[in-house]
Amino acid sequence: MPLMPSWDHDEEEDVNIFIPEAMELEAPISIEEAKHQLNAGESSWGFTSFMPLNDLYDTSRGFIIDDTCVIKVEVVIYRAMDQWFYDSKDETGYVGLKNQGATCYMNSLLQMLFHIPYFRKVVYHMPTSADDEPSTSTPMALQSLFYKLEHNENSVGTKDLTRSFGWETCDAFLQHDVQELNRVLCENLEEKMKGTVVEGAIQDLFEGHHKSYIECINVDYKSGRQESLYDLQLDVKGCHDVYASFDKYVEVEHLDGDNKYNAGQHGLQDAKKGVLFIDFPPVLQLHLKRFAYDIVQDGMVKINDRYEFPLQLDLDRDNGRYLSPEADRRVRNLYTTHSVLVHSGGVHGGHYYAFIRPTLSSQWYKFDDERVTKEDMTKALNELYGGEEETNPGINNAPFKFTRHSNAYMLVYIRESDKDKILCDIDESDISEHLRERLKREQKEKELKKKEKAEAHKYMIVKVVTDEDFAQQIGRDICFDLVDDAKVKSFRVQKLKSFHTFKEEIASEFRAPVYFQRFWLWGKRQNQTHRPIRPMTLLEESYSVGLLKELSIKDQNDELKLFLEVQRQKLYEPEKGELRYAGRLFVKSYGKPADILEKLNELAGYAPDEEIELFEEIKFEPTVSCEYIDKRLTFSSNQLEDGDIICYQKSLPAQTRRQLRCPDVPSFLEYQHTLQVIHFRSLERPGEDEFCLQLSNLDSYDEVVERVANQLRVDDPAKVRLTSHNIYSQQPKAHPVRYRGVENLLEMLLHYDQPSEILYFEVLDIPLPELQELRILKLAFSHAEKTELETRSIRLPKESTVGDVLEDLRKKVELSRPSAELRLLGIFSHKIYKIHASSDKIATINDHRWTLRAEEIPEEEKLLGLSNCLIHVYHFMYEDAQNRTRIQNFGEPFLLMISDGETLCHIKARVQNKLQVRDEEFSKWKFAFVSCGRAEYLEDSDTLFNRFQRSGIRFPWEQYLGLEHINKTPRRPAAAYQYRTLHDKPVRIYN
Repeated sequence: MPLMPSWDHDEEEDVNIFIPEAMELEAPISIEEAKHQLNAGESSWGFTSFMPLNDLYDTSRGFIIDDTCVIKVEVVIYRAMDQWFYDSKDETGYVGLKNQGATCYMNSLLQMLFHIPYFRKVVYHMPTSADDEPSTSTPMALQSLFYKLEHNENSVGTKDLTRSFGWETCDAFLQHDVQELNRVLCENLEEKMKGTVVEGAIQDLFEGHHKSYIECINVDYKSGRQESLYDLQLDVKGCHDVYASFDKYVEVEHLDGDNKYNAGQHGLQDAKKGVLFIDFPPVLQLHLKRFAYDIVQDGMVKINDRYEFPLQLDLDRDNGRYLSPEADRRVRNLYTTHSVLVHSGGVHGGHYYAFIRPTLSSQWYKFDDERVTKEDMTKALNELYGGEEETNPGINNAPFKFTRHSNAYMLVYIRESDKDKILCDIDESDISEHLRERLKREQKEKELKKKEKAEAHKYMIVKVVTDEDFAQQIGRDICFDLVDDAKVKSFRVQKLKSFHTFKEEIASEFRAPVYFQRFWLWGKRQNQTHRPIRPMTLLEESYSVGLLKELSIKDQNDELKLFLEVQRQKLYEPEKGELRYAGRLFVKSYGKPADILEKLNELAGYAPDEEIELFEEIKFEPTVSCEYIDKRLTFSSNQLEDGDIICYQKSLPAQTRRQLRCPDVPSFLEYQHTLQVIHFRSLERPGEDEFCLQLSNLDSYDEVVERVANQLRVDDPAKVRLTSHNIYSQQPKAHPVRYRGVENLLEMLLHYDQPSEILYFEVLDIPLPELQELRILKLAFSHAEKTELETRSIRLPKESTVGDVLEDLRKKVELSRPSAELRLLGIFSHKIYKIHASSDKIATINDHRWTLRAEEIPEEEKLLGLSNCLIHVYHFMYEDAQNRTRIQNFGEPFLLMISDGETLCHIKARVQNKLQVRDEEFSKWKFAFVSCGRAEYLEDSDTLFNRFQRSGIRFPWEQYLGLEHINKTPRRPAAAYQYRTLHDKPVRIYN
């Protein structure tokens, strides 16, 4: 049954077909039913065998009455959505965006911005030119993307846009926060709009203002600061809806007691502190704070609490309680929901999609990457609010609740009074002519490809190989077999076209008259090589091209490969290390190779009596097979047949053969078989190729580094250091390749018996043999008056001491005072395990296990006597905040000199000064004397000196002054393959 014109061929239909053979109920009936989903690939459906003709013609069965058979067909169409055949454009009028890997957050944001017509118009009016490429120009990429979202029939790709951001492929697999991308993208566009006709458009759409104020209660003193906002971050925790979040946002904080406000000449005063809004933007973006730090779990968690938002938001409620006194009360701040961006998942990852009503009508649409669907918002709202859902698994089972992990993350509202401006009309005049022409041209090319694909079954590819292909490829592009199929002339030919007509096309293409053409068919041999097998017969030339392929060639692919000749020769010149195509000959099967030696010498340009050796190239996969040809035997005795390849060369004296890497054809082909393309990457940029070289697996270490040095134009190959590739982590190995530490390239490429194609390089300032005689220590330097650490690399002879290291370091860093003395600490797991003596040999220091930190010795430690001691001070917290059983250290440990009788109160002041911690934060810290993993909490009046004089402590790091507080430095996963949190790596647009 053909697809009816009124049906959408991409749509899902279930078709029920009933075919009774008589209209009258009392007549015999035969019924068959079929269900099928019609689509572009299968636009018709029916029965290959409904009933045997003998049964139909059997008069006793009564199907035929008066030479008439009645067939009744009933077609029932069921509309159902299927992810494979669902057509978003047809169902909704909108198309989705393709996900590159983890770009759902970007897709939901782009759909939201696209469906703000004013924003779309602004993007269209950003200056671009016909020379701009979408992959390098963000404005052009956005214009192209928005245009395609308007006019495409299918989902749109975003690769040009991400390339214009300067992102690499790996960036598409990192999920980021949608609000963060929104801010970064708008800032980037805002900067690019400066000095253009659309300058300030981003501010006009999204910018509002609020004022932070402090007002004294008992004296006439006020202070305030106005700030702009592009999106508003609202608390979810402890708030049941948007209004509660706004109430909390403007909540007044009272500054009194120990927290009084310093009002200048009025001194410390009771005051109230808060925030009020001066104006709201036409498009209000509310970012719901679903992610927060949890002190118990020591990490970020997602807040899935139920949180409601109104479809109409009145920010003038309660007499404008959210507005500052200077706000313009004539502006009506009544907003209507435009978009809801949803996050489904947890803190370590998830999925974003968007609910949008483009025209603010009652119809909502769900934009989930490529799929766009109409949605009932009443049903969706209950899910988007989050919270818990109760389900009843059965009659005899008690209902249970589970937490919804899909909930609203970002809300977008449009002010009612600005609705007409924001939801403006866009026509062709808003789109630059060059953009329209470019995209229409792309659309035509796309439609042409689509048409070609639809008609592909009517065509086939015919590849024609000529002598020129042999001459151009053998010895240059290939050394094995005869030709690379991908580089020969191809013809797209209708299968029904006669071969005689095709020969006329060949005559025109190659300027070879039809009567001079003789084609040979190619075939695959048992050893997987391809050779011409026989000439075409006159009968075969009378076939159509498609029939010729079907009857003559048994390969599975839909290609026909042709050539004209039989015997072929390759010439090898050992002195040059070159293989080239020499020509072709017809020979008698009972003839001998000796009969054609003079002709072969002529083809090679040798003297007629030159002594030459002949070899047959048999196969090259999985190993090379090339056998010597006995010139005294016949071609048949040598097992030579049509299409075989003869390689020949001059006969060389033994002394010459010993001087050459590849003295004969077999050794040359073996060497060629070991060649592979190696991708070289800079160790500083391990994610991208710098250049590629074709090298042999058998090349020695010296040969490899010499080729790399030539490529980099480095005068001394010994200054090139290589590092192998770890195929599992896809990163450089931890240790570089030692100078002449491997025999050949293959050893550099192997990783647990798995070969790689990647090597990393670095150019040294001294030759590698000299460098390997030196010890390189990577250490951090701590300045006496700075909290930041500097990373330094010290390179000294292996017999040097720690004193030599510190002396060399003095020349490379800035000291707080010229006479400052330095020391070197060995740190592991945030504890100081060793204070290295100046006489310690650096050869004994393991800087791969330990972190080395050099620091200035404080002046006060020069006064260290019997009434003083040097203690360890470490930051710590408990792994389990509730059980408080296991201490976890973090941060930078340090040493501190204390005196006999010195109280904790005095020590705390020195610690705060050293670490430069603000009073508000430092007041939350707790101090403990920690010994062997047990903490004794201290009071300000406690002294520490005697506690650190206790015996029974084997190692100094087992007891320390512990600083208990929250670790605000995000913890990195223990392994590279673990998921990062949503807030772990910032999103950036580089261009």
